[in-house]
Amino acid sequence: MRLFNSTPFHHQSLSYSKLALACLLALSTAGMAGCDKSTPDEASTTKAETTQATKDSKAPNTKNDELPVIDAIITHAPDVPPPIDRDYAAKVIVKMETVEKTMRLADGVEYNFWTFGGQVPGQFIRVRQGDEIEFHLSNHPDSKMPHNIDLHAVTGPGGGAASSFTSPGYTSEFNFKALKPGLYVYHCAVAPVGMHIANGMYGLILVEPEEGLPKVDREFYVMQGDFYTKGSYGDKGLQPFDMEKAVKEQADYVLFNGSVGALTGENSLKAKVGETVRLFVGNGGPNLVSSFHVIGEIFDKVNVEGGSAENHNVQTTLIPAGGAAITQFKVDVPGELVMVDHSIFRAFNKGALGIIDVQGPENAKIYSGKVREEVYLPEGSAAQSLGNTNTPAPVITAANKQERIKMGKSVYASNCAACHQLNGAGIPKAFPPLAKSDYLNQDPKRAINAILHGLTGKITVNGEEYNSVMPAVALDDEKVANVVTYIINSWGNKGGEVTPADVKAARK
Repeated sequence: MRLFNSTPFHHQSLSYSKLALACLLALSTAGMAGCDKSTPDEASTTKAETTQATKDSKAPNTKNDELPVIDAIITHAPDVPPPIDRDYAAKVIVKMETVEKTMRLADGVEYNFWTFGGQVPGQFIRVRQGDEIEFHLSNHPDSKMPHNIDLHAVTGPGGGAASSFTSPGYTSEFNFKALKPGLYVYHCAVAPVGMHIANGMYGLILVEPEEGLPKVDREFYVMQGDFYTKGSYGDKGLQPFDMEKAVKEQADYVLFNGSVGALTGENSLKAKVGETVRLFVGNGGPNLVSSFHVIGEIFDKVNVEGGSAENHNVQTTLIPAGGAAITQFKVDVPGELVMVDHSIFRAFNKGALGIIDVQGPENAKIYSGKVREEVYLPEGSAAQSLGNTNTPAPVITAANKQERIKMGKSVYASNCAACHQLNGAGIPKAFPPLAKSDYLNQDPKRAINAILHGLTGKITVNGEEYNSVMPAVALDDEKVANVVTYIINSWGNKGGEVTPADVKAARK
């Protein structure tokens, strides 16, 4: 079965000034045919001609059989332009600008992005197979670099790169025909190509098949990319690009839609129980292959690598750097579905994580939630250690308590939130709460010791007994002080400040 088939359902505005005249002529012909005493064969011929004229009239009349002209609707992620609602080819005008700008990479971390359209990823382009695209690429006058665009949907030298090399303050124009349906990556291809892509210059173009895509309830645009910074993950301030790490493929950040948390919290994608969701997923790279997975869902259909091959009932789909996939699934129960790169440390330690917030009625026959719990205490547990390294990292120090809290929030998000949750609520019977924690409020040094040395054995927090294992975490004194200060000043805890000197003393 082909992946691309169904009735399209979009809207794109065109002028139909000549259509009224065509309709009047058709009505006149029909009226004359009613009085005509032509032979059955002649009547049949007239009917066929009228039917064909009506079908052809869906496309606006143009001079010398020129294609009708349409201005493309292009959208920033996670939004997608509406589906194509026409059954004829058009000349589609696409206008895009390259912009170099400093934006948020993570909380307290900024990066000098190079972009298509001022955001990462670049704007989503949607056209129809057979369309002729007139592409205008403008490079903002404030840019320091020339840029161009290589669209994988283009058949021609460099995918358009050879024709779109554009210096700051200039606009280039070229044309191509959308020959093959599919979901394609576009990116900058100015040397050094890898650096332009690593700085955020990539996006997606969808070429719908002539018959359109099957109708769904919601469509979203998600694109993964890997980033290489001089500092480590979470290090504060403006972080420059690190070519050495990029060449070695040692990414500090692996992100959906250009920043940590771009698809979480208030930015989560929204859906309702019973709806069918389609995700247009791309991977800009420049280096890493994505193992794209939605925790709590099974893809009903996947357009493998964005093409016509269709796979069914898929748990995780590989998306190569410079590639894409279309995933589709129906949501059956409410809750938070978690999008991840299932090379899983990228999700929980480098940022490749997003949320689909599904609202609606429960369905216990499909998913019951927890129905029973009992104590299970195996022996032999021992504290482990996370992240030990012999390589010293530069230490950025907080100047005051407020800075310490702000910097500690980032450390918490990358090291603690997976178990204790972003809101500090923990997980019942597994990971104790840090919010309004009588255990920590009685003695904040307990938090310091748990981070430095790990923690095993029974503890009681807010009247509940916990008997789990927390591994030691290899953080320097500054980061331990920051994260503990953040914890004791958050979620209803009593406040205070822990200093690096306090942590140093606890190491002894």
